[in-house]
Amino acid sequence: MAKMDEAQKAEKIASLQTELTALISAVRTEADIKKKRKMIAEIGEYNRKIDTLKSGKLLSRETKRDLVAYSFIAPNFIGFCVFTLIPIIFAFALAFMKWDGSNPIQWEGIGNFTRLADDVFFKAALKNTIIYCVGTVPLTMIASLALAIVLNQKVVGRGIFRTLAFFPYVASLVAITAVWKMLFHPSKGPINNILYNVFHVPQENLPQWFTGSLVLLSMILFSVWKYMGYYMVIYLAGLQGINAELYEAAGLDGANTWQKFRYVTWPQLSSTTFFVVVMLTINCFKVYDVAVMLAGGGSGELTTSATVLVYYIYQKAFIDWDLGYSSAVAMVLFLMVLIVTIIQFRGQARRERA
Repeated sequence: MAKMDEAQKAEKIASLQTELTALISAVRTEADIKKKRKMIAEIGEYNRKIDTLKSGKLLSRETKRDLVAYSFIAPNFIGFCVFTLIPIIFAFALAFMKWDGSNPIQWEGIGNFTRLADDVFFKAALKNTIIYCVGTVPLTMIASLALAIVLNQKVVGRGIFRTLAFFPYVASLVAITAVWKMLFHPSKGPINNILYNVFHVPQENLPQWFTGSLVLLSMILFSVWKYMGYYMVIYLAGLQGINAELYEAAGLDGANTWQKFRYVTWPQLSSTTFFVVVMLTINCFKVYDVAVMLAGGGSGELTTSATVLVYYIYQKAFIDWDLGYSSAVAMVLFLMVLIVTIIQFRGQARRERA
């Protein structure tokens, strides 16, 4: 751009000032909120242009500040693009392709998605994932909220109990799954020994906790035990943010403990509960490590009764090398999580408006 002399600069500044004055007058009379916001943004842009012309500098102070801010964001954003965004886009495209990782990529169209309808293992993985989510989400939410309410009271050793409740979440998954496998061992575990010696359950009828129909129940109970401490901390933060005067007012009106919870605690925790449910749902749909560690055995392979969607994606991608089909399964998982999350957000928005 050619350098302007002083006269041209003054003329340009005067022109911008005139446009700015007209824009400010228009903002005052504009009734549409969206248009008004857009015009306010334009006013800021005009001010930056005028300041740049007056100072004679190529970059204004605001632009320099923006560049400094972007320089701090850039490393993380570049890493996100390279390792997350680009692979996601490639997975979307690969869902419509046929590729084994070595031969040329071939166009498959919706063939990968039509295969899903006849895939018995996909249906089993989908069913198991849904059952696991339906069982884990409400139980974890109830257990963590109950723990938070109890440990929010002035009880002896409250700090110790909070630490013990949170410990499974930070403990090594390998270590605690090994402990669970010993506890629920079919012949040597204390759980089955209690059933056999105390409740006199016949040896042949003792439950096989990590095989067959009980494997999902074991996964649900384990997940509730492991993750309830984390969500307990979140609920504790929500409980401590509730104004004590609300409980005092409810007590003066004659409310009992249950009524205080129903009409004070639960409504005040609606935002916290929404966050917990969304995070729990997403994490349950992504379950992989719990299934492999509990039901995978020595080889790490899951049976049909324990297969979940993420494990099936891994199996099709890196064992069978059917990368296009595994991407199609991943897209189904993505759509499920997206739909459930949208429903939860809309439900929360309706509750807030009501």
